[in-house]
Amino acid sequence: MHMKTAFLKTQLFPLRPLDGSSSQWLKDIEEQARRENLEQLVSYIVDGGEQVDFIGAVMTLSPFLRGVLITNPSYLSPLLTVDIETRLSEIIEDIAATDRTEMIHETSLMAALRCKKREAHALIALADLGHVFTYNISCAWLTRLGEAALGAALRFLLREAHDCGKITLSSRDTPEKDCGLIVLGMGKFGAEELNYSSDIDLIILIDEMSPHVGNLYEKSIDIFSKMMRRLIRIIQERTAEGYVFRLDLRLRPDPGSTPLALPVRTALRYYEGRGQNWERAAMIKARPVAGDIDAGFSFLKELSPYVWRKYLDYAAISDIHSIKRQIHAYKNYGKIAAYGHNIKLGRGGIREIEFFVQTQQLIAGGRLPQLRGRETVKMLTELCNLGWIGEEIKDSLVKSYAFLRNVEHRIQMLADEQTHILPKEISRFTSVAYLMGYQESSCFIRDLLETLLTVEEHYAALFEHERELGLEIGNLVFTGEEDDPETLITLSRLGFERASDICRIMRTLHCGRYRATQSAEARERLTELTPALLKAFGATKRADEAMLRFDSFLQGLPSGIQLFSLLQSNPPLLDMLVCIMGAAPRLAEIITRTPHVFDGMLDPAIFSELPTKNYLENRLKYFLEGVTTYEEILDHLRIFAGEQRFLIGIRLLNGTIKGDRAGFAFTALADLMIAKTLTAVQEEFFRHYGHIKGGRIGILGMGKLGSFELTAGSDVDLILLYEHDEDIEISDGKKPLHVSQYYTRLTQRFVSALSASTNQGILYTVDLRLRPLGNKGPIAVPFQVFRKYQRQEAWIWEHLALTRARGVTGDADFLQKIENEVRAIIALPCDKKRVAKEVREMRALIEKEKPPANRWDLKTVPGGIMDLEFIAQFALITHVIDFQIGMTTADILSRLPSNFLEKSFISDLHYAYYLYTNLSQIIRLCLNDSLNPDDMPPGLSDLLLRSIGEPDLPRVEKLIEEIGQLVRTIFTKVMEIYM
Repeated sequence: MHMKTAFLKTQLFPLRPLDGSSSQWLKDIEEQARRENLEQLVSYIVDGGEQVDFIGAVMTLSPFLRGVLITNPSYLSPLLTVDIETRLSEIIEDIAATDRTEMIHETSLMAALRCKKREAHALIALADLGHVFTYNISCAWLTRLGEAALGAALRFLLREAHDCGKITLSSRDTPEKDCGLIVLGMGKFGAEELNYSSDIDLIILIDEMSPHVGNLYEKSIDIFSKMMRRLIRIIQERTAEGYVFRLDLRLRPDPGSTPLALPVRTALRYYEGRGQNWERAAMIKARPVAGDIDAGFSFLKELSPYVWRKYLDYAAISDIHSIKRQIHAYKNYGKIAAYGHNIKLGRGGIREIEFFVQTQQLIAGGRLPQLRGRETVKMLTELCNLGWIGEEIKDSLVKSYAFLRNVEHRIQMLADEQTHILPKEISRFTSVAYLMGYQESSCFIRDLLETLLTVEEHYAALFEHERELGLEIGNLVFTGEEDDPETLITLSRLGFERASDICRIMRTLHCGRYRATQSAEARERLTELTPALLKAFGATKRADEAMLRFDSFLQGLPSGIQLFSLLQSNPPLLDMLVCIMGAAPRLAEIITRTPHVFDGMLDPAIFSELPTKNYLENRLKYFLEGVTTYEEILDHLRIFAGEQRFLIGIRLLNGTIKGDRAGFAFTALADLMIAKTLTAVQEEFFRHYGHIKGGRIGILGMGKLGSFELTAGSDVDLILLYEHDEDIEISDGKKPLHVSQYYTRLTQRFVSALSASTNQGILYTVDLRLRPLGNKGPIAVPFQVFRKYQRQEAWIWEHLALTRARGVTGDADFLQKIENEVRAIIALPCDKKRVAKEVREMRALIEKEKPPANRWDLKTVPGGIMDLEFIAQFALITHVIDFQIGMTTADILSRLPSNFLEKSFISDLHYAYYLYTNLSQIIRLCLNDSLNPDDMPPGLSDLLLRSIGEPDLPRVEKLIEEIGQLVRTIFTKVMEIYM
C-alpha cells in the first residue's frame, strides 16, 4: 500500500513573505515548542528548509494563523509523521465522538469543540496555501468540520432532553435517528462549499409525524426552539478558546415572527402559499446536515414541486436580478475595482456566478433533473452538457469561480473574519496577493480585474439585457384620456395604420383593466416591454390586426407578469409571438387558452433536437414525475401534448423542420399519448372491473396516423381489437362485466380520455369509423371478427385504407399478430381492373360531393393529396410494390418501378408530395379552416413562400395549378392502364 508523505515533508507551494519578520516568528514557535517538549518539531524548525520557509512566509502574511501557530505549535507536530488528510480525519473523528464522552457537560463540550476546530481550521489553511488542497477540497473539509461539530452538539442536547424526560429517543446511542428534529444546511454549507471563515446558515424543522414527537407536538416547538438557542450558544459563543462557527437561522420562513424550530407542515404551507422566488433559489442548496436525516430528505422531496416547477416561472428571474441590482446599489458595489472590492457581492464576483447558475436551474430544473444539484461547478458542467451554455463559457466561469473562491479564503485567513472585501490598506492587500502565490501585487490586480470583468460579461449576457424604454423610436406616452400627438406619429412610423386604436389598447393595458395587468409589477414589466413590443408588431404585415389579436390574447390571461417577464428576457420569443399573432390564428387561439405552452421554448436545445419518440418519452418521464392519480395523469398528458404540438409547430414555423419531418414528429407524439392514455385507462379500469383471462388489446392506427403523416390539427383514426381465452365469459373484478360489454366500456373510456375537452385542452379527436361496418359495428372489435370481415366482406376502399394500418400500442405479441394479418390481407389476390375502376369512381364521387373550396384546398383539389394517396394505395393493393407496415406516401412513391410509371412521372409525383406536404402542414398549423386566399392572415403568405422556397403567391398558385394538372393526368393514366 502506498504511504502518503507527511505534510511537513512534502513539497509546498512557495509563498513570498510580506517582510523580513519570518525568522522572528519561527523563533517564537521554536521557543513555545521547547516549552511543550516538542523536540522533534524544534529540530525541524532549526534545520530549516523550504517547508519551514513556507510556514515563516504564512506567519508574515496572516496575523490569524501566526497567532494560532505560535500559541499552538503542537498542531504542527503530527504533520511531521502523517499526511494532512489523515490528521484532519482524526480530528473530525475526535469531534464527532466528543458527545460520547461519559459525564461530559456543556462547558467541557464547548471547550473541546473549539480546540479541535481551531486545529483543523489552521491545518486546512496550511494545506490550501501550500497547494496540497484545491479550494474545493478545502471547502469539503470545512463542511465536514461544521457537520461534525453540529452533530456532536445536537446529540449532546438530544440525550440531555431524553434523560430529563422532555423527549423520547429511539436509541440513546444514536439519538438523531427518528428524533423528528431536522437540521437543514443552507447556502454554501448545504452545497458543501463552505468558505474559510463562513457563517453556517441553518433551517430547523420539526417532523410532526415522527413517533417521538407525537403527543408532544404542542410542546415540541418550545422544547426544540430552546434546544436551538443552546445549540447556538454551544457553537457560536466566543469563549477563551474562541468559537466553533457563527450560526445564522434567518433563512427560515418569516424569521421575524416564527420560532427557531418550525413544524414541517407550517413550513410547507408557507413555501407553497407565500414563499418568494429568492427562497426557492435558496432551497436549491438545502441539505439535511444533522438531526433526523431521513426526515430531512422527506421534507425536501415534498418541497420539490415548489422549488422545481413543471411550468417555467420566468418572473422569478426578474426577482433574482432585482436582488442583484439592490446589492449593487448598496455601498457602491456597482463598480469593479481591486482595493476595497467585494469579491462575493460586487460586480463580477462570486454571487454573480452563483446567480448565473441558480437562475438557469430555476428555469429548467423542473424539467431537467440533472440541473437540481447543489454544487456550483458541477451545475456549470451540467448546463454545458445540456446545451444551455457553451464550453468556452463553462470553462471561463469554472476558472473564475476557482480564482475568486481562493481570493475569498485568503481574505478571511488574514484575521478569521467573515468578510469578502479586499483590503484598502496596501500592506494587507499585498498580503492577500502573496497568499495567492503572486510575487507582485500588480500581477494579482491584473488577473483579478480580468476575472471580475469576465464574470460580469457572462452575467450581463444572462441578466442585464435590459432595453431602454425609448429604443430611440420616439414618444410612447399612454397616460391620460387623450392620444398624445407625438405617440400617434411614432406608431404610424412603426407601421400601424390605426394608431389611435393602438393607443387605446395600450392605455387599457397600462391602466390595469385586464386581469393580466392588475398588479403593479405586471404593469411595470409591460412598461419595460412596450417599446420592443410595438416595434416588433409594427414590422409585421397588417400590424394592426396582429396587435388586436395580441390584445384578445391578453384579455384571456389570468396573469401577465410571467409572460411579460418572459418576453422581456427572451427577444427571440417575442419575435415568435409576433409571428404567431400575425400569421397563425390557430396557434394564437392555443396560446390564449394555454399560455404555458411557451415554457418549452426556453430550452436552448429545442431547435437542435428533433422531437423523436425517444426524445418525447424522456421529456414525458420527467414531466410525469410524482404524478400518480388517474385524473392527474390525463391532465398532465393533455398539457404535455398541447405543449409539444405547439413546439413542433414552432420548429415548423422557423424552418428547423420541413413538412415531412413535422408529420413524423406529430405522429410520434400521438403514438406516445395514445399509449400512455391506454395504460392509464386500463389501470383505472382494472381496479373496478378486473381482467379478462387471456385478454389482449391492440390499437391499430389508420389514415395519416398509420402512415406517419399527421398534421397539427389531425384527428386520429383508430381501430381497437381484442382477443381472449375462448371459455371466458366475464371479467374477474369487483364489478364483473361480460366480455363484449367489458371491451366496449373500456373502449368508451379510452376514447373519452383521448377526446374529452378540459381546461387543460384535449388530446385528440378520435375517429373509429374505419372499423368493420363503420358506425354500425361494435366499437371494440374481436380479432377474429376483424379477420373474417376483412377477408370476406370488406369493400375495396377498406382494403385501400388498410394499407396505412399500423400497430400503435397494446400487447406487443398481439400487435405483431394483427400486423401479420394486415400483411396477409393486403397480399390476397385482387382483380386489378376492378380495383382501378372503383378507385377512379371513388375519386370522381368525392370530387362531386365534396368539391374543393378553392385551389388551396390541397387535399381534394384535382391532382391534389388525395390523388397521390390513391396512386400509392393502388400500387400496394395491386402488388406493384411489396407492402410494409408504416410506409409513408413518399416511401411508396419512391419505390414505384419504371414499368409502372415513367421515371419523369415518378419525379413529378415526388415534387407534388413535397409541395403539398410543406404547404398543408403550415396551413393546418396556422388555420382552423381551409385557407381563403382573399382573406389570408398577415404573415402567413411569407411562411408559405419560405416553406417551399418560392418568391411570391401568384407563382405558388400557378405552380399548384400546374402540378395538380400533372398529377391528375398521371392518376388517370394509371387507372386507365389497368382498366
